[in-house]
Amino acid sequence: MTSLPTTLEGINHRIDRLDVTDYARTRNYLNGSVSRLSPYLSRGVVSLPYVMHRVLQRSTVQDAQKFIYELCWREYFQRVWFQHGDNIFSDFNQPQQPVLHKAMVCSVTKAVTGIEAIDREIKSLYATGYMHNHVRMYTASIVTNIADAHWKLPSQWMYYHLLDGDLASNSLSWQWVAGTFSSKKYYCNQENINTYCGTDQRGTFLDKPYEAITKMDCPQEVAEIFTPELHTPLPERQELTLNYNRPLLLYTSYNLDPQWRKSDDVNRVLMLEPSHFQKHPVSEKVLSFILALAKEIHGLQVFCGEIDELPEINRFPEIISKEHPAFRHYPGKKDEYEWMFKLVKQPKGFTGFWKDCEKQLTSLTPS
Repeated sequence: MTSLPTTLEGINHRIDRLDVTDYARTRNYLNGSVSRLSPYLSRGVVSLPYVMHRVLQRSTVQDAQKFIYELCWREYFQRVWFQHGDNIFSDFNQPQQPVLHKAMVCSVTKAVTGIEAIDREIKSLYATGYMHNHVRMYTASIVTNIADAHWKLPSQWMYYHLLDGDLASNSLSWQWVAGTFSSKKYYCNQENINTYCGTDQRGTFLDKPYEAITKMDCPQEVAEIFTPELHTPLPERQELTLNYNRPLLLYTSYNLDPQWRKSDDVNRVLMLEPSHFQKHPVSEKVLSFILALAKEIHGLQVFCGEIDELPEINRFPEIISKEHPAFRHYPGKKDEYEWMFKLVKQPKGFTGFWKDCEKQLTSLTPS
């Protein structure tokens, strides 16, 4: 994976060169046309409606429909998080069954499962912070449905390494695979992995028909377990320079929008709360990416501490943040979250949600 741009100009260039027709045809293949926009969407540098409308400026709704469908999955996961809060971090619809343990699979973290494509992509995750969505599903399936590990700690391990780590998308996707957020478990076999990963491997523990895979005991290759230690290397706290005659804008690792209230004369502070990162740790690579994006926001200062530790916080004439389920405890005004399909109500499942979004989508025309 090539280095990621951090400027809005570079991100816009990435959006504008996306071939949505090729995306629809090849996105499930490792060498397919994927957008690589998820790090910016997850970190709030650009919003879902921003990306959708920019794509529709040069593509028809029909051509872009598959791409927007995938964006809708992200919007749906966010809506579930907004509606249900921290319940997304527990078995959501029904308990995972069976569960042999609540640890992590050693061979997966060491990239020695014996599945060539999976091992290669796990090593790439460590090196780049990126993993193709199809491989994320394969990995989650091996861990939860073949090794019978509970999904939560493994999902935290993956989130820890992902530059595009989004708590809702990551947690609920793992639960979708494990069958706690869906009506059935997701399984993969070697033939499927070969098809989409461009390999021709045989004789692995997944080289079986689906019927046999769903009934087999935990293979020796994924039987060894351990509990990984996940810690966020937060920077030391630096002294802030604040003007108490101006409002305070609070940024987070999920809101790094360089255009947000850009012309306002305000204090701009990125909050890195230790309590948040203790609960949801990220790697040094992920933190460095967050701080690189933060540098693109003029006048932004970084504060490593809790919100109530901000110096003389009650002196500001106004405190403003963006609405987000992880930061509801922030004081002051909250700007509304930006949805692609604001008028669509939150249904129970994604299918109904997409049908309502699709109705609105057909009425859109390029602006």
